[in-house]
Amino acid sequence: MTPRFRKPGDPARRHISERRRLRRRRNRRRAYIRSIYSLPSLATLLNAVSGFTAIYLASLVRAAAGHGSTVDLIHAPGSPAWMTHGYMLPAYCVFLAMVFDGIDGRLARFARHTTDFGGQLDSLADVISFGLAPAFVAICLFATDGPHNSPVLVDRFVWATAALFMSCAALRLARFNVSNEHGEQHHFSFLGLPSPGAAGAIMGLVLMQQELAFQAGASGWLSKSLITAAAVCCGAVPLLLLLLGLLMVSHIRYPHLVNRHLRGRRSVARVVAALTLVLLLVVANQYTVAIGSIGYALWGTLAWAWARWPRRLLVHNPAPPPYNGPPQTHEPD
Repeated sequence: MTPRFRKPGDPARRHISERRRLRRRRNRRRAYIRSIYSLPSLATLLNAVSGFTAIYLASLVRAAAGHGSTVDLIHAPGSPAWMTHGYMLPAYCVFLAMVFDGIDGRLARFARHTTDFGGQLDSLADVISFGLAPAFVAICLFATDGPHNSPVLVDRFVWATAALFMSCAALRLARFNVSNEHGEQHHFSFLGLPSPGAAGAIMGLVLMQQELAFQAGASGWLSKSLITAAAVCCGAVPLLLLLLGLLMVSHIRYPHLVNRHLRGRRSVARVVAALTLVLLLVVANQYTVAIGSIGYALWGTLAWAWARWPRRLLVHNPAPPPYNGPPQTHEPD
């Protein structure tokens, strides 16, 4: 029989203690992995909360502006500090939702816990943050800073474009869920404009319009030009909603900027381009975000049109070789 109590130097006792130590380590590792399983879902829910916050802040700004414009609200004395930014804070909340949308996928792949539940939850959050929130902020901006006493037909057209944008975002995300495959190797391009890109273009235009309106109230001789530019940006909102909504459900390929351009070897040109982008964000973040996001949204359309443009290749036809008679054949002897 094996004795119940062994001496401290017994090899069998050392083997049992080693097995216990390995078991405790495995249990701690499993508890750690179980704890990070909830992080992707938490980031996805924060994505939805950011979109809901954008809707809430936009409704407050619309109610505070009343029948006036956000320029009057920004320069009104005694208004709350968060309300002096107009529709900038709702736009920044949508961009914050993009950050959480990018984090949740990374966390899921890091924890090796990519499930269908997480994909469905991510799409539901994206419908709120990148479908409903941008459309609501855009329609509130047009109602506040757009032409006053506009015809009923114009108001209905703006509402229809916002509804179309939200519907196309839902259709695009549903199509993505059906054809989605796990793994970053399948996410180097998108079929149709991704919903974060469309929302970024709308919110970038909102940021630029609000910055132009703010500078118009603070500048002197440039105020008329800035007011005109802000009015043009506000008038372009429904047209951009219509265009981006159709691009989301199109079959145009869009590149994944993070997986395609920020992976692998970093050349000197990429480093210089990244540094230039950071400096532009520091100098004028509203204009940089607006131009960059709208340029990305239109890049797929331009690339698609360029690929299908009829190009005639002018090939130089060289002179034919001189005629030396019929070819000679050698008959066997």
